[in-house]
Amino acid sequence: MKFGVDFGTTRTTVALVDRGNYPLVSFIDPSGDDHDYVPSVIALGEDGLLFGFEAEAAALEGAPHLRSFKRLLSDPELSPTSTVRLANRDYPLLELVSRFLAHIADMIRTSSSVSIGRAGEPLEAVVGIPAHAWSAQRFLTLEAFRSAGWTVREMLNEPSAAGLEYTHRHAGTLNSRRTSVLVYDLGGGTFDASLVEAAGTAHTVIASRGDNMLGGDDFDEVLLACALECAGLRAVDLLESERAALLRECRIAKESLSPQSKTMSVEVRARTVMIPVPVFYERASALVAHTFGVLDPLLDSRGDGERVLPDSVAGLYVVGGGSRLPLVARMLRTKFGRRVHRSAHTAGSTAIGLAIAADETAGYSLADRLSRGVGVFRELDSGRAVSFDALLSPDARWTPGESTVVTRRYRAAHNIGYYRFVEYRQRDEEGVPRGEVSPFGELLMPFDPGLRVKGLDLSRIGIVRTEDGPLVEERYLVDENGIVKVEIEDLETGYVAAAHLGEG
Repeated sequence: MKFGVDFGTTRTTVALVDRGNYPLVSFIDPSGDDHDYVPSVIALGEDGLLFGFEAEAAALEGAPHLRSFKRLLSDPELSPTSTVRLANRDYPLLELVSRFLAHIADMIRTSSSVSIGRAGEPLEAVVGIPAHAWSAQRFLTLEAFRSAGWTVREMLNEPSAAGLEYTHRHAGTLNSRRTSVLVYDLGGGTFDASLVEAAGTAHTVIASRGDNMLGGDDFDEVLLACALECAGLRAVDLLESERAALLRECRIAKESLSPQSKTMSVEVRARTVMIPVPVFYERASALVAHTFGVLDPLLDSRGDGERVLPDSVAGLYVVGGGSRLPLVARMLRTKFGRRVHRSAHTAGSTAIGLAIAADETAGYSLADRLSRGVGVFRELDSGRAVSFDALLSPDARWTPGESTVVTRRYRAAHNIGYYRFVEYRQRDEEGVPRGEVSPFGELLMPFDPGLRVKGLDLSRIGIVRTEDGPLVEERYLVDENGIVKVEIEDLETGYVAAAHLGEG
């Protein structure tokens, strides 16, 4: 069976490939109720770890728990050995994510609208990833799915997947003049936007922008602050269990809002507090305004300096669970007018788009972009200085399901090549990365054949300039899941040093 899986910050949704249809999978909770999602929650119960609905119920009873743990994957310092603390114990983050995804697979087999019963039934999936995920996040997400028993066919950037769902449902809005869609994806923990050009079923991502630390969770925090203020309390007055319960109350109140709502009721310490919706909106509007700032590079300038949708855009497509807040649609329509379209499945659009990508018979194709550049600091002048070379630009083309190779050849000038790789979002006038920069791995290559001794610690060898170094080729392979592998080969002897970047 083939699926599209949107592993979300607050909720995980799954869509099924079913003969040209892509229905959301319904999951059955312990009470027998259906939901088109599984809560992305992990809790520690009396008999061990709990996941999904069971974890959410235990959390409400005061059990130690983790919400929005996907946000931990967006840490640029992430590695396979990263841990997270739960009830005074450190757990490997990769293990927790793997076990949660194994729970999703088990629910599909036993407690869902497509229950298949057999534990050995293979589950194939196209998996979503934030457009601005660091490579370590891509790698660990892929490893977690594989460890959980999933067969991952591809990993797609989430807003790009939503672009496929838009074309599938709204192909009539695209024509010779309106050839693209701008996807506005506000999820539970991340915000992404992609400008996607569509020619029939062939999609090309023109550009993407995003913020990995902005989503529906942040609106919940704003509402919690409003509730505490109305109750005459401070955040420090709450026990951790009280805060968790109140945050859930705020999430439920937020998700219950309609465009006509005037007040919101939240229970704080057995007392019902009434919060005027305009007060909440006034304070939350800064978060929506921040998404406009993220969108800005994807927009055009009007004569008066106002930033507007490009003429080629058929619509701004609003998806993601966080976008269901009426304030979001209100502010988007005020700024962009009638070309704003909200998905009928805001929380499920990405999963549906991923399922479309998993369906080989649908005929859809996608050419995406990396979103983050890859560069390397190299040794100069016998190690007394370094230079920076950009290897892959943030807007470099990448086709999910296919591999891309970039090569460089030169004659080595030192006895050792010390390569320090980084990911970056932008560079300054001198070509040096600025802003968001993250270490991406290191590689030491012994150009001197005499240093190719097993067990030799090259980091302890001094770097010196040589006169007749070997001819070297660097190869940078972007694989079908957007993960980068580097190979450095001495073309004269065939000696190769290699590493997967982003694995930590």
